[in-house]
Amino acid sequence: RRRAATMMSATMKSFATLLLLAALTDHQQNQVHAFAPSSSYSFINGQHSVGVSSRLKTPAAPIHVHMMMDPLAFAETSTSVFNSIADFSSTNLLAFTDQGQNLAGTFFQASLLPYLVFLYFLAFRGNRITELGNFGFQFILFFVLTTIPSGIISKSVYGTSLANVDYLHGGAELLLTISTLLICIGFKEAQTNPNPPPASKGRNIAFAVGLGFAALCAAGPQIPLDVHAPFLFGLGDLSPDMVFQLPWVTHSEPANALSIPTWAIHFSSVIEYVFAMGLVWDYSKATENETWKGLTWGMLPLHASGICACTYHFFYNPSALQFLVSMQAGFTLLGNLTCAIAAYRIARSNGWTLDELNPFPKSDTSPTGLMVDATAAIPLITTPRQESNLALAGKLAATTLGFSYLVKYGELGLDLPFTPNAFVALAMVAGIPALTAFYFYQEGKEETGQGFNLPSVPGFGGEDGEGLSMADVKKYGVAGTVAYVLTELAFWAVAFPVASTALYQSTGHWPDVINDATDRATVLGFIFAGANIARLLVPLRLGAALALAPWVDDNILSKFGEGDELKSANIAEASAAEQD
Repeated sequence: RRRAATMMSATMKSFATLLLLAALTDHQQNQVHAFAPSSSYSFINGQHSVGVSSRLKTPAAPIHVHMMMDPLAFAETSTSVFNSIADFSSTNLLAFTDQGQNLAGTFFQASLLPYLVFLYFLAFRGNRITELGNFGFQFILFFVLTTIPSGIISKSVYGTSLANVDYLHGGAELLLTISTLLICIGFKEAQTNPNPPPASKGRNIAFAVGLGFAALCAAGPQIPLDVHAPFLFGLGDLSPDMVFQLPWVTHSEPANALSIPTWAIHFSSVIEYVFAMGLVWDYSKATENETWKGLTWGMLPLHASGICACTYHFFYNPSALQFLVSMQAGFTLLGNLTCAIAAYRIARSNGWTLDELNPFPKSDTSPTGLMVDATAAIPLITTPRQESNLALAGKLAATTLGFSYLVKYGELGLDLPFTPNAFVALAMVAGIPALTAFYFYQEGKEETGQGFNLPSVPGFGGEDGEGLSMADVKKYGVAGTVAYVLTELAFWAVAFPVASTALYQSTGHWPDVINDATDRATVLGFIFAGANIARLLVPLRLGAALALAPWVDDNILSKFGEGDELKSANIAEASAAEQD
């Protein structure tokens, strides 16, 4: 109960910080604008054209619809949509990444293989993973598959991205929420119930909702539903008259604003995912295997990916912040890689070997197999249930709805969401995951005295041969230090051109870092993301420094008379210290 309350409190503080940051930035704006009523919209080259006027002045004249389709045209278009699905062209296959253009599409495609690797290692029998929790991770693949036809319909029928078609957007995200919910229930039941219920019920419910969404995709264009038809008919949305009676409101929503049900789905996914990270962390106690905590850290980039999506929606999906979609895809790829590494470490700690890849029947008397079977048979250590699932679900629902109303209608009193700011967007994306990481860092520090340990690379030195460390680099004295500095400089030497190329792939133009503040912030954001990826590769960077140290000693330090003699002295000193 304490963990759930603390994590929920931390999540609330994170989103409160987000809104406070938005309010502080908004306070610096001098003009107050209002968007034209959401019922008036148009499409110009796939973008929304929205009228702007002063809240206290004459309202903007409604914008006429430039493109309308009668029911017959909708039916014909829908038929062509499903024909295009059958064609399975490469263009349509990328429809689920329609916002991200080339770079995001590449990232999303590349993220599939590491996720399959993650699922393989996670399901290893020696891990004793809960059946329902394992299915929850697997069901995310079903969510990914559903974004393909929904993205195709968004582009082919409505001429816009999936993020702007609320009923398809909310329906697809609901499947992700169900996946996360199954993970939470599965891991929680395994830790509190010696005889957890079978996974069949949760599996059946998940697939039933999936079939319902498939029916929605088929029926939506046939009815036809409006491009901005709200998910679940906008259940809980306030009427425009009620919204304008709120004292702080100075804007009306643009046409592509998320409905309350869709916002609730997003916040539910984010909150549930943080809760799932905590349950995975606690699974290390149930299994007495500390490597499970590594999976929590591996899930952190995926948490950041979800924050990218919420930030993009907070600003009403503007093209000026298109880089957020590429960052979302990049974090997805990174998260799938880190989760795959974490799952591999868990499986290795529980007896997985290369022999497991052998497709032929294994010997019943294999010592390795018998050891794995014995590990799999060990019962989990359960703890008494402190809070019922119903009470926890009630808290989650109340928190989710509270944030949904706060963001949807609270941001109407700010100028910031209507004037995209790349710096604030990056602060949101970096800030909330950073708070989550700090929470788990503190947890680790309280439990073991160390907040975070990077996994070692076996067989490359270090203490007792466990892994590389900075001490190995220091053994080379000045040569090792210079080599390490050179490897770090190499990263920064390529960071800017790589970040510039990423921006070009996302937006179609090269960055103007001198005159355009948005481009500057975007490039810095990509470099920031790259720096965090580089931190995960510390063992490889140390290895590169060790490999470079002899060359530095022979070709640089020797020119100044500080070569072999100094290196030998430092190695001898380090060896003497180890013997002592």
